[in-house]
Amino acid sequence: QVQLVESGGVLVQAGGSLILSCAASGLTFIMYAIGWFREPPGNVREFAAGISRSGVVRYNADSVKGRFTISRDNAKNTAYLQMNSLQPEDTAVYYCAANPTGTVTMSDRFYEYWGQGTQVTVSS
Repeated sequence: QVQLVESGGVLVQAGGSLILSCAASGLTFIMYAIGWFREPPGNVREFAAGISRSGVVRYNADSVKGRFTISRDNAKNTAYLQMNSLQPEDTAVYYCAANPTGTVTMSDRFYEYWGQGTQVTVSS
């Protein structure tokens, strides 16, 4: 049974930092690209960042580039999202997802497995 479990979401003040984790089990983690998506309240889910199975990263340049850093530790079957300079507009449920193509895509339809999400709230 494949599981992706996000953690690290909390309430933080504007300007603060967080690290989200995505722990995977039940799949050959190294073969998958991992994406982080977010769903702000009242808005559609959007791509935030992704990392391919070879470590190539891609960001949503409009919203997170320069502030967020995605990484992965294949030995621990875990992906991370370092978020700096957080702003109230970063408030969202953050989801990690696994893409069997191994490459990062911004469209969520390529991601086969999803976590349950973790809430990040940024206060002004």
